[in-house]
Amino acid sequence: MKSTPRILPDADSLARTVAELFVTLAVKAIAARGRFTVALAGGSTPESAYGMLATSEFAARVGWSFVHIFWGDERCVPPHHPDSNYSMARKSLLDHVPLPVDNLHRMRGEIEPEKAALDYERRLRSFFARPRLDVTRTKGRKSTLSFDLVLLGMGNDGHIASLFPGTRILREKTRWVVAHYVETLKA
Repeated sequence: MKSTPRILPDADSLARTVAELFVTLAVKAIAARGRFTVALAGGSTPESAYGMLATSEFAARVGWSFVHIFWGDERCVPPHHPDSNYSMARKSLLDHVPLPVDNLHRMRGEIEPEKAALDYERRLRSFFARPRLDVTRTKGRKSTLSFDLVLLGMGNDGHIASLFPGTRILREKTRWVVAHYVETLKA
């Protein structure tokens, strides 16, 4: 989907726009393919959008039983830790919508980082290898194995989805998920 950049006047407008986009894409994907796959962003930027999406105005318009939630990144902390991206999404969105537990695909930040990365990559590859309904497919057109929506925020230092400028991870060509330590984040 081609999009045109927009400048919004404030954080509330951004949250509303993200919630509207989520609902619109969810409805279209579910009608076309029988499921909606989304990778959530972490950090502080998306929290208000998730909160708005959890309101009856938006949540009632989504077929949650067909939504599959993933994460673009996660910190190496337990799922209830205040720094966990999963924890933030759970508190602001997931605890308030009827998402089946089997449709929640979180990274396990509480285990050893390399093992967590390998496990999450294996689960992603397995999930996206599954057949799906695709009523919009036309003859000769291939179905792609991709997310319907990937939400991204940007940190003050320019990082997106734990991809920090100047780090070796930016040169990775084969792995889908990689554990990496960022020295500048050391507490």
